[in-house]
Amino acid sequence: MRIPIGHEEILSSLQRALAYAENNGYAGYSKFDALNSPLLHGLTLGIPVLRLLITQALMRSPVNLRPFFGVRKSINPKGMALFAMAYLNLCSAGFAEDAESKARRCLDWLAENHSTGYAGPCWGYNFGWQSPGFYAPPYMPNLVVTSVVGQAMVKGCEILGEGRYLKLARGAAEFILTDLEVLDQTETSKCIAYVPAKSTIRVLNVNAQAAALLARIFEQNGEERLREEAEQLLRYAAERMTEYGGWYYTDPPGASPITHDNYHTGNVLDSLIDYAEATDDRQFDKYLDKGLEFYRSALFREDGAPKFMNNRIYPLDIHGAAQSIVTLCKASKRQPLCLEEACRTAAWAVREMQDPTDGRFYYQKRRYFTLRFCLMRWNQAWMSRALSLLYLLLQRDHSHEFK
Repeated sequence: MRIPIGHEEILSSLQRALAYAENNGYAGYSKFDALNSPLLHGLTLGIPVLRLLITQALMRSPVNLRPFFGVRKSINPKGMALFAMAYLNLCSAGFAEDAESKARRCLDWLAENHSTGYAGPCWGYNFGWQSPGFYAPPYMPNLVVTSVVGQAMVKGCEILGEGRYLKLARGAAEFILTDLEVLDQTETSKCIAYVPAKSTIRVLNVNAQAAALLARIFEQNGEERLREEAEQLLRYAAERMTEYGGWYYTDPPGASPITHDNYHTGNVLDSLIDYAEATDDRQFDKYLDKGLEFYRSALFREDGAPKFMNNRIYPLDIHGAAQSIVTLCKASKRQPLCLEEACRTAAWAVREMQDPTDGRFYYQKRRYFTLRFCLMRWNQAWMSRALSLLYLLLQRDHSHEFK
């Protein structure tokens, strides 16, 4: 197998990426944080369409206008969970003395900064954001952030041997099962809302991610109810795969302009892998195999760069690169060639998207120019998790489970 990036080069890139985050106290800008600007928030007049337009305008700007509009850097809970996963992978790779304390710092920050007033600890974004289907004020918990934080807590329990982290993950499961409205349900499948607010939008990847978390908690505590709930949530997402192996972002597809993009597809594939490994239930393997075939053939350029969607190359997004590395690493146990593909994407990202001086990763590469500013969670946290997993995988026997 030809590996297009060296082991030490991956470690060097990872260390520089983490140093950038540490030097900034893990605080930074976020992709959808326009409404953290007092000026822009006031201009919306509380009108949903104006909130959506202003958020999208700042997000799509070719320059980072956030400082001009008074958006302050802050810590994103999802970013802290991803950094925790990176440090925990480094612990497993033999860097426990330094990485263990940093992993605890991230996990303990999350333990101290969860949303309250719900059935269990839960987490949301550090900004208010408007989607086509709902508005979530700052720190309103949501399904995706809570699922990612929960995964970090389970991993913290596994690697550090501390049951308090598993207890937090189990509390997060209670939020998922109790506080989120059921939007669609049959005898065998279920779809729940993204946020604990009135919403009609059904998002496939976040239901799959919630299923993966419930399955991982079941793996630790053997609670059958969690496995059953995970199976229903995952079935809802899996069965909405298209005949050619893709997943739309929403069900029905027209509820969002996002079709088959790289990182949301990767989310679903990760969840299928995590569920199967945690439960030893292989009923969804047919969806995983077909989905991986579509993913690998339709969502990458030949040089490993992650296409934005199956029918659209640009922008080449750093989150897409990071998610690709994670998904291909997880899939490599099943399809060994995925390891080489993960390395190819990592080589492209390090070569084309990492600043050689300060270690930050750039946001996006457009057709004619590159957006060189850093969004801490979107860029640094995701790439730190991805590179740490790839580094660990290259260190270990290929039959090892990677989570």
